[in-house]
Amino acid sequence: MDNIIKANQFIQEGKLEEAAKILNEAIQENPNDTVAYVNFGHLLSIIGEKERAIAFYQKAIEIDQTMATAYYGAGNTYYDQEMFEEAVGMFKEAIANGLVEADAYFMLGLCYYNLGNLPHALANLLTATEKNPTDIDAMFQYGLTLAQTEQVDEAISVLEKVIKLDENHADAYYNLGVAYAFKEDIEKALASFEQALKIQPGHLLAGNGKKQLEALL
Repeated sequence: MDNIIKANQFIQEGKLEEAAKILNEAIQENPNDTVAYVNFGHLLSIIGEKERAIAFYQKAIEIDQTMATAYYGAGNTYYDQEMFEEAVGMFKEAIANGLVEADAYFMLGLCYYNLGNLPHALANLLTATEKNPTDIDAMFQYGLTLAQTEQVDEAISVLEKVIKLDENHADAYYNLGVAYAFKEDIEKALASFEQALKIQPGHLLAGNGKKQLEALL
């Protein structure tokens, strides 16, 4: 296990060749070392060897079908390849095997969002925000999904929470502007677009939204 800790440290430091050497030795010494397979999968995913990464995660799962981190790693790798159906299966298995953390629900929610299954996306993103109320990415994505399902008042409330967590979140201000425009609150919509542009002067969507509202006025 000391070698695995050392390999993880090397991965975090970007010393991937050293990490690979240690993990390879760990697997040779113990071909049933599931943690080594999972970490090797993580390393391969980092360098873009996605298919090989999946093979290592699958090997860990063959050895231990309750290895939640192997399912989670495979889910992330499938997600990176936009294989969202496969990713859903892996994230659900990770959760079923005890990985009931915010990140797992967030990734599952993103998968459903990309598949166009907004009710399932909402449910999982809500769980992610409940488990980690300071996760800005989960909160923002939850707000976007609420807006897409035309729950505009709820979306505004969530996007305002995002801004409280990060006052420089230009995309949150832009989407607030869209929501206020939908409600025909032109003053608040303009103010939101302007704030997005103040934070990020090159925000094309906010600039376009501002121009359209000014044309209407």
